[in-house]
Amino acid sequence: MAAGTETKAATAVDELRTIATEGYVYFYPLVTMDVTRRVATNVPAGQSVARGPANAFTHLRTFPPPTMRDVVRPNFDTLYSVAWLDLTAEPVLLTVPDTGGRYYLLPMLDMWTDVFASPGKRTTGTSKHTFAVVPPRWNGSLPDGTIRIDAPTPFVWVIGRTQTNGASDYAAVNRIQDGMLVTPLSQFGRPAVPPTVAIDPSVDMTTPPLHQVNAMSARDFFTRAVDVMKVNPPHIVDEPILARLERLGIVAGAAFDFERAAPAVKTALEQATKDGLATIREKVPTLARSVNHWQMNTDTVGVYGTYYLKRACIAMFGLGANLPEDAIYPLNLGDSAGEPLDGSRSYVLHFTGDQLPPVDAFWSVTLYDPDGFPVPNGLNRNAIGDRDPLTYNADGSLDLFVQRISPGRDKEANWIPAPTGPFNLLLRLYAPRASVTRGAWAPPPVMRISG
Repeated sequence: MAAGTETKAATAVDELRTIATEGYVYFYPLVTMDVTRRVATNVPAGQSVARGPANAFTHLRTFPPPTMRDVVRPNFDTLYSVAWLDLTAEPVLLTVPDTGGRYYLLPMLDMWTDVFASPGKRTTGTSKHTFAVVPPRWNGSLPDGTIRIDAPTPFVWVIGRTQTNGASDYAAVNRIQDGMLVTPLSQFGRPAVPPTVAIDPSVDMTTPPLHQVNAMSARDFFTRAVDVMKVNPPHIVDEPILARLERLGIVAGAAFDFERAAPAVKTALEQATKDGLATIREKVPTLARSVNHWQMNTDTVGVYGTYYLKRACIAMFGLGANLPEDAIYPLNLGDSAGEPLDGSRSYVLHFTGDQLPPVDAFWSVTLYDPDGFPVPNGLNRNAIGDRDPLTYNADGSLDLFVQRISPGRDKEANWIPAPTGPFNLLLRLYAPRASVTRGAWAPPPVMRISG
């Protein structure tokens, strides 16, 4: 083979590999959502605190247990009210009661993880509302007084959150949750018909969805992605990447037979499952601007446009992220020296009096393991924030202690117990003020005090 021909062939192989990796990153959120949805809805009503049939709210009546693995980085500031909507047959109506001024969110995610609607205190207020969520290209009549919301995909994830000020607030929040309803359009105004589910034994109900996706073979991943895309159409801005994927034989709306793909394409797709995961993981530290070793995700969150890599990173490390106008989640990347946080050391997070998180609602700091899951501890304390009985210093400053052993009885109110190994921290700011969203404020560094 002539040198020029060999060079062209090598270039073509490299191009296929590049496109395949782009495709993996592009599809990662879609596949993650599909696995999450199938696991979450493959449970009869009333048998799980975090799962249940489609078209019904599943309420977490208390903060999630540390063993929860359904979603990464669950919060301990609000009680969740989760519903997977199936709009393939008809629209559904979501009713939310008057929350009496209490902060709540009802973000709706399409199957590509974009937040396309966000009812709540900031947008629609706290009075009673009924929202009619309709599938793509649906035409018909809706009950008077409902607010129409057009969904980009026929499957929708609603991740409701209601402000909860500790365990003593559970009863009040539970009453609000009891007033949240999901009703298929054909049943609206009639006696409620409890949703049912036909259990699918092929669904892996024990392995966390994140681990299932990350372990998929190229054949399973790309075949599943194309099948799910048939039902959940791409966004209108996706035309350029869809054109590139056609060079692999992947066409939106059409079937994809991995076994019949050209050998070079199969090789590229197989390599993409490794390169794609590595690309997502490697991007996380530089995903957004970093200040004091906190990653400040204040833009391109919740709605991603064509920033597919950021969308994939959020799907892997923070599936279900809100719009920044509703909540911002600074992610810690290391201590003041840039070293990863580890339970073999002790740390303090010191806020001066004028440096406390600027919010119109509330804030918290939560500790997770490296995969984004809670860590059990003797205090059953995974988060701490401004609604806790914190001890402030005489000058109005605040010290939060993050370490494996107690910092002393006089400091335990400000203590977040750490595990023996690696961990990270996430700061949550609900209803952040403009100084946060415009980049004028950032958390202080996490200072090592021993180890």
